[in-house]
Formats: sequence, structure tokens, C-alpha cells
Amino acid sequence: MSEPGQPPDTSGKAPWHAPTEQGVLRVSIIATAVVAALGITFGLLSGSYAIVFDGIYSLADGATSMVALLVANLIASYNASDASNRRLVEKFTMGFWHLEPMVLGATGLLLSGAAVYAFINAIGSFLSGGRPLQFGQAIVYAVVTVLISIAMALYGRRANRRLRSDFIAMDVKGWLMSAAITAALLVAFIVGLAIQGTSLEWMSPYVDPAVLALVCLVIFPIPLVAVRHALEEILLVTPVALKQRVDEVARQVVARHGFLSHRAYVAKVGRGRQIELYFIAPAGWPARTLEEWDALRDEIGEAIGDDSPDRWLTIAFTTDREWAE
Repeated sequence: MSEPGQPPDTSGKAPWHAPTEQGVLRVSIIATAVVAALGITFGLLSGSYAIVFDGIYSLADGATSMVALLVANLIASYNASDASNRRLVEKFTMGFWHLEPMVLGATGLLLSGAAVYAFINAIGSFLSGGRPLQFGQAIVYAVVTVLISIAMALYGRRANRRLRSDFIAMDVKGWLMSAAITAALLVAFIVGLAIQGTSLEWMSPYVDPAVLALVCLVIFPIPLVAVRHALEEILLVTPVALKQRVDEVARQVVARHGFLSHRAYVAKVGRGRQIELYFIAPAGWPARTLEEWDALRDEIGEAIGDDSPDRWLTIAFTTDREWAE
């Protein structure tokens, strides 16, 4: 039996204090576009490749957020109950959960790849004698970007306490990374400005490539964590906690109702939880009505919990073990 659960309220009529997943991502995309424009503009004006990289990094992050928003809209449309989405459901009967780890994995690889490319450029610039930098303009950019990044991280984290979206969680991490990176740039630029007119002024051309290389080394491994989790979901690696919970419920059902054994298959794909349960019944059991079997399925589903549109639960009963293997 498949139980996709009751559809959530995807009408977009949430009150102002309860933003939707799509609404949070839209705000994040707008803020990312602003930061990217500031980074590229101030980077070119100040002569800082570190700021240009920060802007391009934000631009790439914004592009992937747009893809995440598209996937979130598809999932919301799939879970909606109105007739206008009937064709969508007929074409994609298994839903769109599988798109989430793909997007998250691609995002992580893109951001890590950008960090590697920028690191190589920073090393090349450092070896060629560095580059001059307008520290005043760079400091203005860094201050504005840090404030925007912190504000967006707090906004996303507060909204995600209720929404619990992997996309928003990844977005919050991105804003926190942006705040940390830009704060490091700010410190470096202040130091660079402070050494102007001193005996250490010869170091100022190296400030920008040095801080860019350091930032790249720090941020490179961070998106790879998301890539690893995405690969686990794409490869349908069994989530241990979910498997233990399902097995515990199934063992109780076996003992209480006299089944011989059970087989459980679980996977986490994006926000989706896919569960298949097979119960092996003794041969020659007395016949039961379909209503009785459905009532038993309801009992098992309630015991497993998490009855939402993101749970795909299938429960079958058989006397033939091969059907369960």
C-alpha cells in the first residue's frame, strides 16, 4: 500500500511571519544577485580578484538557488491536490524527490570547483608580484556584504525551524560561508590599509592574492560534505536511524499478529522517505477481508510515524518469501 500522505498547504497564502520554502529561496536569490553585482563592480573598481571571485561565487550560488527553487516548486505542485496538476502527476508518478540530491550535489561540485580555479589564479598572481589594490573601496564592499550575509543567514535559519528544508539549510550554510569569507577579506583589507606609508608597504600587493588563496583553501572542502550526502541519497544508501525504527515497528507487528518474519527496505531521497515492508504470513492462514488488511496497514503506518507527503510507504503481506526478497 502506498501512502503519500495528506498534501500540505502550498497555496502560497502563508502569513508574513511564516514564509514558504519558495518564498525564502526567492528572497535569497534576490539578495545573492545584489551581492554578486556589488562584488563584481567593487572588485573591478578596486582591482581585487578576491572580491571579483566573491561576486562570481555568489553568482554561481544564485544560479543553483534558482534551480533549487524550480525543484521546490515542482515538489509543491506535485503534492498539491488541485486538478491542474493531474498531468504532472500522471507523467511523474514517483514524484520529484530524486531531483533534490542531484541539485545539492551539483551545487557542491560547482562551488568547490570555483574555489580550486580561484586558488590557482591566486597562486599565479602571487608568484608574478601581486597586484595593487584600492583598499578603501574594498573595505566598503566587505562591510556591506558581511551585513547582508548575516541578515540572510538569520532569516533563513529562523524560517527553516518550521520548514526543515534541505535547500534552505544549504542556503543558510552558503550565507554563513559568505559572511565568514568576506569578514576575512575585511580584516585583510584593513591590515593592508594600515600598512600604507610604512616600511611594510611593499607587502600590500600581496594582500589580495594571499587572502584569496587562504579563503579558497578554507571553503573548498565545505561544499564537499553536501556532495557526499547527495551521493548517499542518489545511490540509495540505507539511512541507519530510519531502518532501525522501521525494523522495530515491524518486529512488534510480527510478534503481536503471528507473522513468521518481515523484510524492510528503506531509503532517503531528498526530503522523501521511501519505505517498503513485507510481512511473511504462515501458509493456510484464515482468510481476512480487505478492510481488515487495510486496518492493519493503518496501524503499521501510524506506528512508523512521519505521515506526510514526503513519506512513500508500501506494505505487503505474502506467504511466499520470494516476493519479499
